[in-house]
Amino acid sequence: MHIKSKRMEVFKPSVFTGLKYLKQDYTKKTGKDTIDFSIGSPNIAPEPSIMKVMQESVMVPENYKYAITDLPQMKEAIHDWYKNRYDVELEPNEMVCLQGSQEALSTLFLATCDQGDIVLVPDPYYPIFSDGPKIAGATVEYMPLLEENGYLIDFDAIDPEIAQKAKMMIVSYPNNPTCAIAPDSFYEELIAFAKKYDIMVLHDNAYSELVFDGKIGKSFLSFEGAKEIGIELNSFSKTFGMAGARLGVCVGNKDIIEVYSTLKSNMDYGIFLPVQFAGIEALRHGGQGIHSTCQAYQDRRDVLVKEFAEVGWIIPKSPATMFSWAKIPDHYEDSKAFVLDLLEKTGIVVTPGQAFGKQGERYVRLALVQDESAIKEAARRLKETHFFK
Repeated sequence: MHIKSKRMEVFKPSVFTGLKYLKQDYTKKTGKDTIDFSIGSPNIAPEPSIMKVMQESVMVPENYKYAITDLPQMKEAIHDWYKNRYDVELEPNEMVCLQGSQEALSTLFLATCDQGDIVLVPDPYYPIFSDGPKIAGATVEYMPLLEENGYLIDFDAIDPEIAQKAKMMIVSYPNNPTCAIAPDSFYEELIAFAKKYDIMVLHDNAYSELVFDGKIGKSFLSFEGAKEIGIELNSFSKTFGMAGARLGVCVGNKDIIEVYSTLKSNMDYGIFLPVQFAGIEALRHGGQGIHSTCQAYQDRRDVLVKEFAEVGWIIPKSPATMFSWAKIPDHYEDSKAFVLDLLEKTGIVVTPGQAFGKQGERYVRLALVQDESAIKEAARRLKETHFFK
């Protein structure tokens, strides 16, 4: 049988699947545990009230029926959150719930792009930014994010002929994996660029609540003209610790929301009702947990930067997200070679930057998902093995 479709020829197993097997091999060979900084899976639980609502909701028999559409009170809670948090006014037809924001990043392009349409994607990129358009048969053109530019998209560097043909553009700040944040002037330039070339913008705002050192994350939609050309994704995973209870929102341009909602109505039966009730509780009363979660990641960042610097690994302080983005030493061929050597000698697991695109070849990403004691143990292993000496 010829099983694999042609579209699958561009896909390989996830980098995290490969790292999982490498971890297993290390433990089997050495008998030691790894310290895993690879996957950005939050290990900070939701506020107790969120879990309590979920617990109570799953015991209600009628909550096991198809949801079909978003609960009206869910949309009310999203409206109020966006108004109070970002000063953005949303109408009911300008929002739709997701089974995690990854759902939209995987399938939205099926509703908006035809075979060969161009989608502009930043490089480095969160993998689904590139894979989602490819699933729909779109052509991806990459926009390099360079350290010397603060990892911001350089609109002047985009070929006008490509911009003229582009259908969509993916943007995400605070950025995964580079951790960069964008100034207001960037969003103003983005909107002007999108209007000039008639490009739809998809802004992934998963990390707006994980901005450090007293700064406040913003919404793309809070800038004038944004709703005319784009949508924004927001996630309950990082903000409220609900990563396993898949829930996200897609908000903004009503025409894009309408066409995507039509696609979704033919693909699923809505979000499990107990998850929606937990999401409502999160939006209504989960605010305190946001601050403590953000502080926990900031504290981990500070410990990692300090402890690793003392053993020779200089890592910049991330301004946002739950990650650190670090350069590798010059003598390594690329980030994959560095990752393999680091694991073999220390049992520390990080993600090779080239898994996020060509521009990540000389970098690695560390997820701040280990507590401070594990971070210090990783530093001890680096010191003990003289890894950076």
